[in-house]
Amino acid sequence: MMPVSMVGRAGELAEFAAAWATVAGGRPRTGCVVVTGAAGVGKSLLISAALDGLSPRPVTILSGTARVHTPAPYDWLAAALSGRDTADLPLPPDALAWLAQHPNAPRERYAPDALLRLAVRTVRALVGRGPAVLVVEDLHALDPASLNLVGELATAPDLPALLLVGSRPPEEAVSPRLVAATLARLTGAPGAIRQHLGPLGRPDVAAVLGQVYPGPPLPPAVVDAVWRRTGGNPYRLVELLVAEHGRRPEELVAEPVSLRLLVEPPPAPTAELTGREVEVLSCLAAGMSNKQVARSLGISVRTVTVHVSNLLRKTGSASRTEAALWAVRQQLTDPARHG
Repeated sequence: MMPVSMVGRAGELAEFAAAWATVAGGRPRTGCVVVTGAAGVGKSLLISAALDGLSPRPVTILSGTARVHTPAPYDWLAAALSGRDTADLPLPPDALAWLAQHPNAPRERYAPDALLRLAVRTVRALVGRGPAVLVVEDLHALDPASLNLVGELATAPDLPALLLVGSRPPEEAVSPRLVAATLARLTGAPGAIRQHLGPLGRPDVAAVLGQVYPGPPLPPAVVDAVWRRTGGNPYRLVELLVAEHGRRPEELVAEPVSLRLLVEPPPAPTAELTGREVEVLSCLAAGMSNKQVARSLGISVRTVTVHVSNLLRKTGSASRTEAALWAVRQQLTDPARHG
């Protein structure tokens, strides 16, 4: 994204700072800020900016998001545990293997209530004395177990942590009723803050354009046209400014905004995939289910699930379909192999 400031979001950032001051400055307690809004309005960017501005700095930051299209249980916690040293966690190794989605996790399962208690205990152990921040991205795409865990954490007694939660509206969720119930639970917690981000207004768009084109104010007709054509959507606005970088302001509206700027998601980051991940990705592009991928490659379904989770994280995709499209764009598929 271009280095434009958080125009129009000063009030929201101030609420983040106030919530953190309450968590970090007094007796241990849990705080919660929930940010909702449609795609592209800057939920993740706002949370990232708020996180960068927290003072004092958090002792621990746990961040996670949904990692598979058909999410595995406790996807959020598995993502938060990824890359962390878990050797000293006060948790049975087999339970930790389940929660971390290890490919060699035992077949035996814990009862759902017992696993939830163990998940909460894991987070408490990672937070320690805090203060900590728990970042929950894309709540609308999380699995039911993760939703339940986030709800438990928001109301956990004496947990010195601030939950920063981003979500699209429930009607856009994988499980609308569960997400609606979870959002109600989060916002009903003591001291919780709910922020709903809408599109930028015309003055905000003018302020962003003023950062990119310093000097005399742009003609009102240019500002109005950019505001209308991007719908005030911050992502679309930034994409337009990036695509037209170096051109005169009037040229921003000299021709219709490319359809690509309105419908294409942000570009995926460059991914370093293993040979096995490339094979799994090729199977996804061929439309295979996890069971079909497992049979095709001679591996377990659990291992496939882990590979898919890693692929979504590495390619910046929100679903199996997005990952498959990413593979096609990167020319990593081999149609003949599965045809």
